[in-house]
Amino acid sequence: MTRPPDPDESSALPLDGFAWTDQNPEFSQVREVPKSAGEGPENDLEPSAGEVNDLGPDGEDQFFDRESVPDDLPADGPPVDRPDDDGVPPDRSATGRGRAPILPPWARTWIGTRAMLVWWSKDAAYVLGYHAVRLPKYAAKVAIYAPIGSVSGIGRLLRWASAEEGNWALRQAAADRNDPMTWLKLDKQRERQSRWRWSVLILAILVSATAVPLVLALQVTVPEWARWALLAVLVPILARAGRPADKPITDRVSQGARYRKLTAELVRRSLLSIGIGAINAAVAKDQHAISFPQDIHRDGPGHLAIVDLPFGVEAADVVARRGRLASAMRLPLDQVWPEVASGHPGRLALWVGYQPASTMEQPLWPLLKGGTVDVFKPFPIFTTPRMEIITAMLIFRNWLIGGQPGSGKTFLLRLLGLAASLDPRAEIRAYEFKGVGDFKVIEPVCAEYGNGQDDQTIGRAAALIKWLYHSECQQRAAKISHYHALGMAPENKVTPELASRKGSGLHPLVVILNEAQELFQDRTHGAEAGELCEKVIKLGRALGVILLIDTQIPDKDSLPTGITRNVNTRVCLSVSDQVANDMILGTGMYKAGHRATVFEPVVEAGWGILVGLGKPGARRGFEVNADQAKQVVARAIALRVKAGTMPDPHATRPDPPTYDLLADLAHVWPDAEDAAWNAELCTRLAALRPEVYGGWKSEQLTATLKPLGVKVGDIGRRIDGKKHTRRGIYRATLAQAMADRDQTGRAD
Repeated sequence: MTRPPDPDESSALPLDGFAWTDQNPEFSQVREVPKSAGEGPENDLEPSAGEVNDLGPDGEDQFFDRESVPDDLPADGPPVDRPDDDGVPPDRSATGRGRAPILPPWARTWIGTRAMLVWWSKDAAYVLGYHAVRLPKYAAKVAIYAPIGSVSGIGRLLRWASAEEGNWALRQAAADRNDPMTWLKLDKQRERQSRWRWSVLILAILVSATAVPLVLALQVTVPEWARWALLAVLVPILARAGRPADKPITDRVSQGARYRKLTAELVRRSLLSIGIGAINAAVAKDQHAISFPQDIHRDGPGHLAIVDLPFGVEAADVVARRGRLASAMRLPLDQVWPEVASGHPGRLALWVGYQPASTMEQPLWPLLKGGTVDVFKPFPIFTTPRMEIITAMLIFRNWLIGGQPGSGKTFLLRLLGLAASLDPRAEIRAYEFKGVGDFKVIEPVCAEYGNGQDDQTIGRAAALIKWLYHSECQQRAAKISHYHALGMAPENKVTPELASRKGSGLHPLVVILNEAQELFQDRTHGAEAGELCEKVIKLGRALGVILLIDTQIPDKDSLPTGITRNVNTRVCLSVSDQVANDMILGTGMYKAGHRATVFEPVVEAGWGILVGLGKPGARRGFEVNADQAKQVVARAIALRVKAGTMPDPHATRPDPPTYDLLADLAHVWPDAEDAAWNAELCTRLAALRPEVYGGWKSEQLTATLKPLGVKVGDIGRRIDGKKHTRRGIYRATLAQAMADRDQTGRAD
């Protein structure tokens, strides 16, 4: 058997020189297990006849547990592990932690008991006084409804005696199916039931008709109080039977909001009523096809039910029928919030609020009264239906907000702009193309601001996009490379330290484009602006450039698909169809159950589906009106004045270098060549204008030529006898594009 290491032999240990800092002398000695009686070199290890040799090649027992010790030796010290049967099991000892107290808190003290009794007395007195004042009104209603109730009561007795209720509809259905056997069986069943019912009714009439003359003949005196008591009991019962269903006799004391508690039976019945055939068919075969893996429990201002739908049914189908689900539960639409739960596609998370979201008071924006924003850290921006606050950060993110008019796009985009203004390092450049001045309030903190749909404003916005890509992003990329070499940008991204460093040129740059479809649909600047915006989104994210875009026409013409594919934070407010939904959120989001079509514009303004910040789901942006925005901007101005970053109203942005790509291509075109490769043209263009074309690749030239009407294709050449094919253009295509442009210019 292997000998345990001797503590004195420190040189033999693998961790030579290591010593425990706290040793207990009681356990400092190592106990050696003595050898068995037969153990030793002189012991005969050969098995006898009929025995199996369990010893390994080194003479050790193969089945010996090296953690075992002989049980005949005395044990030193206390046991290490507690016995399994010692004391109360942990699962039972923990049950008393969440027990409710035997006495409620108010009954533990005399002051609390007296206060509760006083409250009960006042409440009871108020209820009695409320109804006492209305007793004449109640008496008039009873006088009107009691005769009606007596007649309707007689009718109910006759219907009960005839046994027609329920049976008639079944017989009619059998007749419609031309099923005489079922009709006869149902009719016989009705006859059997009506026979004994008529007997009971006739017997009761005879007894009553006999009892009345008998009482009169015997001159039985009934106490006056008994007559009035019988009348007081009988008349309200008749009035209750005769009143209309929507006209109660007594008035409600309180008109507070009524909450319908979420129960398993209510959820099952509602799911069976929304028109999903697979659910109804599964429940018809197995009533436990709808199951609840967790108990329905309180979650914020409401209750949450986790539901496992029948096999083959996706939770997204239930989410798409949110309106039908709310109707089945008899609740307002904005009180019922189904979502796809985590686990599997058939698990539904159904949250039902205590009251509709439209009546729930959304908390004020936490930054409305005070506080600052660091674009590198999350700040509050949304709330969930459960009134949980969702935070987000601006840096390394580009935002796309879409929705139809009245969905709340402008409020959400302006909220992001207000948040950016509270970081004095952030430079803001904003353009709104609606022309109504929704963003006029943040103009004082903007380095550049434009408002309107005129050609001049759109031209300035297009020039801003050109400047971002051709000048600002290129300069920032060079600076990031420089600081990376110095070890100050380890991830080749802008850092909070670099953003705060004066003169670094890497401060956060926030660009706001409100109603961006007006820019992207412009005949002169739209195509190029869309292409460059996509490039800025790809390149500028790591450089501290943040694009905030909203649009109300999310289609391929007004919103280039490259933008939606590359924006990492998207908010889809109320839209009208699946195409618009997936255009903003991404392909397949509608099918996955994330559908902004369920929100109503104006009524549910601000509600939308958020993608890119955790799990996709329904979110509502904080509402900050124009007056509140002025208060935020006033604080932002104070912060910027103190930091020395207040923008100069007279400063102008340096325009990007002007160039004519078509003319430059014609200038550098290789002599005697009908076609040229993009790579060769990029080299020649960089030599002509390095400040413009420096670093251009074939893909960038292709993307820039596309809106100019120059088609790029595959061009083959033979070099050293081998054919090589690369992307390029033909001289004739270039000449035709230049001729078309000149002709269009003369026509304008």
